Amino acid sequence: MRLRALLDTDALGLRLLGGEGELDRTVRGVMTTDLKDPSRYLSGGELVLTGLAWRHDAEDSEPFVRILAGAGVAALAAGEAELGDIPDDLVLACARHRLPLFAVNESVAFATITEHVVRQVSGERAGDLAAVVDRHRRMMTSGPAGGGPDVVLDLLGSDLDLRAWVLSPAGRPVAGAERNGPGLSAEVCARLAAEHLAAVRTGRRGPHRVTMGPATYSLFPVRSSGRSASASRDVRETVLSDWLLAVEADAGDWPAERLDLLQGVTQLIAVERDRRDAARTVRRRLAQEVLELVQTGAAPAEIAARLRVAAPVLLPGLGAAPHWQVVVARVEWDGGAVDGGPVAQSLLEEILVDPLSTGPEHSDRIAVAHTGGEAIALVPLPAVSAEHDGSESGLLADSLLEAVRRPLSAGLDDDGRLTLGVSAAVHSAEGLRGALEEARHARRVAAARPGRVCAAGHQELASHVLLLPFVPDDVRRAFTARLLDPLRDYDRRHRAELIPTLEAFLDCDGSWTRCANRLHLHVNTLRYRVGRIEQLTGRDLSRLEDKLDFFLALRMS
Repeated sequence: MRLRALLDTDALGLRLLGGEGELDRTVRGVMTTDLKDPSRYLSGGELVLTGLAWRHDAEDSEPFVRILAGAGVAALAAGEAELGDIPDDLVLACARHRLPLFAVNESVAFATITEHVVRQVSGERAGDLAAVVDRHRRMMTSGPAGGGPDVVLDLLGSDLDLRAWVLSPAGRPVAGAERNGPGLSAEVCARLAAEHLAAVRTGRRGPHRVTMGPATYSLFPVRSSGRSASASRDVRETVLSDWLLAVEADAGDWPAERLDLLQGVTQLIAVERDRRDAARTVRRRLAQEVLELVQTGAAPAEIAARLRVAAPVLLPGLGAAPHWQVVVARVEWDGGAVDGGPVAQSLLEEILVDPLSTGPEHSDRIAVAHTGGEAIALVPLPAVSAEHDGSESGLLADSLLEAVRRPLSAGLDDDGRLTLGVSAAVHSAEGLRGALEEARHARRVAAARPGRVCAAGHQELASHVLLLPFVPDDVRRAFTARLLDPLRDYDRRHRAELIPTLEAFLDCDGSWTRCANRLHLHVNTLRYRVGRIEQLTGRDLSRLEDKLDFFLALRMS
């Protein structure tokens, strides 16, 4: 029961002296004491009743209240029978420790309050447990056929007043977003997923509690029985694929019965996850068949026939796909002890879903196979996405990872890495082999970059950016040191800003006027700086070759 309910019961004769903002605290029991230190008898959540016999002077109030607050009691109710008005020092001490304080009218016996609290708490607990048993039975009988996770979350909301969501490891709402009032923002979802994955990687047991502003969330892992039944399996095999249940509540003070119920809920959701994974088998098989045809050099007509079979499955009701894209991903762990292929496959099926979409149906348009430690996705583009030239439509590498970078980085921790490459869109079977090679090559470009989560797209394969990552480190260092170290040394000694000047000059294509305006310099000052750069390096910035060398050195540094 809530403190507010006690205050609203006139027969109890309670008058609030402080703690108006804490009246939604839950009362789980009652205790009467006049000990100076009753901490050994407190377990948290009690309404403490006292006749103030422990108080001999004003200095006694602070330590007494501090002990109660440290024990997590719900509130203090002080009787007026002995001292009349409640002492100001007790009121101030309770205010300092944010402990609600009630005055008990001298006409009301502590036994009356105790009996009322015990009766109310016992009745609510019995009703709560009855609801747990009944709803647990209903959920087990309705199961996935009754609407999947949304049915379970509806019951949590209606019976236990809990707002809950099922989230993917990338932070996308899978269920609960539209049935619990205002949904979670994308930022909140990403942070909850990141906190959950970080906790899983460190081996902490759930539920994991996260406080964001005024709200506290408890995060329960949804471990699929089919993929992670064995406790001896490496957590890295499933950490990037398991869903989680986010409940807007602090489960730290829940009774065991309610925690058991939530564990049962996660098991029901896990059954639904397994069912959907099984439904992906057809799409995965289609992707595997097309991939094998492409890699073995099958005739374009044979590949086109398989694509015609795949299109209605991946785009039901929309006909054939005029364009296709290939996305290649690889998840690698230090030491190579974990096969990253299945992990990358499950993860790619999630990444390729619009992060703003909810529900499972959007993932039914993606076919992903895995082979040789990498996952390969065959992505159909419906007509609405292919009205323009294929090179300008479809998936973009950076946008794929933008919304999921934070949670995935937490799941990869300091021993994993995700790299991803995206091809241009192709409109025929003849172009599919080239698209596969293009996506693989883009992924290798991404792998040459620093960071735990990296991606590259086909646009970068026609640029010098393609070449730079493959320059050996010793060659990079020697080349950049020869050109840039004299400028860096000069800047350190004289604060001349030669490096920023060089960058701006090249970015302005050598235009003196535009560069001077950008740097807010007089043109003569700019000419002096460029002259100093040429003097220190022995290069001539009016020559194309020297401009190009400086440009590459800056890019590689």
